[in-house]
Amino acid sequence: MTNQTSPETKNRFTFQTFILLLIPIILLAGVIFLFLQTGGGLDLEAPVPIEDLTIERYELDVDNIKLYVQNTGPEELTVASLIVNEAVMPFTVSPSATIPRLGKATIDIEYSWTGGEAYAARIFTSNAIPFDVEIPVAFLTPEPEAKNFWGFTLIGLYVGVIPIFLGIFWLPALRTLDKKWMTFLMALTVGLLIYLGLDTFNEALEQATELAGTYQGLGLIGIGAVATYMLLEMIDNPKSASRSEESQRASIAWRIALGIGIHNLGEGLAIGAAYNVGEIALGTFLVVGFIIQNITEGLGIIAPILKDKPSIRQLTWLGLIGGAPAIIGAWIGGFTPSPFLSVLFLAIGTGAIFQVAVEIWKMVQKDNEKQPTPGFIFSGVLVGMLMLWVTGLLIK
Repeated sequence: MTNQTSPETKNRFTFQTFILLLIPIILLAGVIFLFLQTGGGLDLEAPVPIEDLTIERYELDVDNIKLYVQNTGPEELTVASLIVNEAVMPFTVSPSATIPRLGKATIDIEYSWTGGEAYAARIFTSNAIPFDVEIPVAFLTPEPEAKNFWGFTLIGLYVGVIPIFLGIFWLPALRTLDKKWMTFLMALTVGLLIYLGLDTFNEALEQATELAGTYQGLGLIGIGAVATYMLLEMIDNPKSASRSEESQRASIAWRIALGIGIHNLGEGLAIGAAYNVGEIALGTFLVVGFIIQNITEGLGIIAPILKDKPSIRQLTWLGLIGGAPAIIGAWIGGFTPSPFLSVLFLAIGTGAIFQVAVEIWKMVQKDNEKQPTPGFIFSGVLVGMLMLWVTGLLIK
């Protein structure tokens, strides 16, 4: 007689299953330990120490330069000496001159710098390995005080909130258009989002070059983008039969606002960082360019709900979600610029933007499924991409 095991018994996770899963992991740990102890049978040593010191950012105060560094090498290192413009300078390191792997430290240099001039600092470790940092324009670093907070808040308002609300103000006029023009605007929104997603991804790649190799910038972008895309798919499926078409369109609008908001947070980071290091002209240039570009983002937010009658409160929240993150980004970039956060936020924005672009495209295709892609849909997507490309000429 053949013994038959019920599906419940066969699929149960038992202690025996746990042990069987654990054994390969224990053996793998043993293999790694053996390799580390024996060197794989090769009696070789590195000819020079492998060290990597990342200068995350710098701050300038009166008669003082402060460098924020992180040891991103495989072993601990010791900061031994420091040169500024070819002059050996006294310095202090806190919490310690010996920095463990992935440990952070602050280097304080007593130096009477002159505003507007360029400076070059070189840090030497105890193994005489140099690491350089360039200060292109000496500029008193903004302090997190009320005046500066308000200044960066205004920048965020100019860049994100005001242009998006101006775009939302097109709603009454656009609602008078016929179905064909509304479909064109939906296709235009797809084009806007595709270009915005590509631009956000490109910005993430640029920021990733400033990250230490330890953080694997490209992998961080992939994790942030893919996780965000899948999370949005999981928590809000617009195909649910229990939801009305109006509710589905509102959901799309909220997600567009969220994706654009994360993108604008990245723009705020870039602007704040430019002001932080004294690149005032660049910061001003970015503000003007983003103001012009972001009015089209307001159009993208309202496109899915042109057929509906959203309340003033709903439109207000959509505008704030899409634009207010630029204020937060300006605060972070202006006071504590961080390439890691920049890459992470831009990656999240990339995933959110592409997820919404796919959902809107499905809506457009559904409304026109009985015919090949009409010319006005093709032209809508193309016009949307061209709009951001042209306005981008004012920024890049």
